[in-house]
Amino acid sequence: MTRLALDTSALIYLVEGSPGVRNQLAQRIGAALASPRGAVLASRLVRLECRVKPLRDGNTALLDKYDALFGSEEFMLADVTPAVLDRATELRARHGFKTPDAIHLASAIEVGADHFLTGDANLAKCPDLNVEVYAP
Repeated sequence: MTRLALDTSALIYLVEGSPGVRNQLAQRIGAALASPRGAVLASRLVRLECRVKPLRDGNTALLDKYDALFGSEEFMLADVTPAVLDRATELRARHGFKTPDAIHLASAIEVGADHFLTGDANLAKCPDLNVEVYAP
């Protein structure tokens, strides 16, 4: 079983990124979903972060792409629970992560993700996850 967690940058690259990084992420996600009981998930915070720019720009086509992704049966959104916030607090205090990044990382840890996909190399210093960095 492969459980992948994605942060906002990885999702933006998946939807809006250059063909190279978009294909890499799509292949990685496809492989996870093809594995028995594989899953792809993210903190509920990504929904907010991914929808801001399309809403601000009035880009309904892009907003529809994100809404379709978030509504997909293959994609799970993890709630920001008290346990996630406690873990995020620890990560922020120990490693200096920004609050949103700490919430994304903590969500992945709390749901038992095997790998965390991101575009932010700074997040690779999280000792509790196997972090994979994708760059455009």
